[in-house]
Amino acid sequence: MATAIRPTAGPRVRVRSSDAVARAGVEAKLVVAGLRPVHVPDPQSRDVLVAVGDTVEGAIEACRPALPGSGERLLVVVADVLSRHGVLRALKAGARAVLLSAEATPARLAAAVHSAHRGEGRLSHPVLACLLNGSSEPTGRQRRSGSSPLTDRQIEVLRLMADGHGNEAIARTLSCSKHTVKNVIYELMGQLQVHNRAHAVAHAVRTGLI
Repeated sequence: MATAIRPTAGPRVRVRSSDAVARAGVEAKLVVAGLRPVHVPDPQSRDVLVAVGDTVEGAIEACRPALPGSGERLLVVVADVLSRHGVLRALKAGARAVLLSAEATPARLAAAVHSAHRGEGRLSHPVLACLLNGSSEPTGRQRRSGSSPLTDRQIEVLRLMADGHGNEAIARTLSCSKHTVKNVIYELMGQLQVHNRAHAVAHAVRTGLI
């Protein structure tokens, strides 16, 4: 398990997503990287906003009320799936960085946040490739489905299950409801074609998902 770095003075970060599990997962990675997401009603112009979603479009829609109406936007987008249209829309919305969820490690998230705070752009290789190849075909979760049928948020829940946590403990860890956790587990069990939690964990360990 990764050890959290002591938070240091740095940019204020706010994470927005319509999915509580996805938001909690990104917030946890930011904490590991030494950044402490804030939950305050008074956004500041220099806050870095991290928008999280299944798609780039979904991430932007989820954070639209929090986007400043004018001036410089310090926006980082994290999405399971990328498309050329989605990346272009993110850049038009003022995104300084776009990351695939699969590549959004604590270190890369922190680098993107700090770059955004400095007003610098930061596009990863998959994002650049998505822009340059001119294709509208999505990149990310759908292309990775041959090796892993699960999204990153499902794998996060699966790892907590493997550590012996029940639904209530998982919900506390990810700052979401037990109902949300149950839905995620139901979906991942269906995708893995397993019948219970123990079988899901065993399958994940055997196939290298966790």
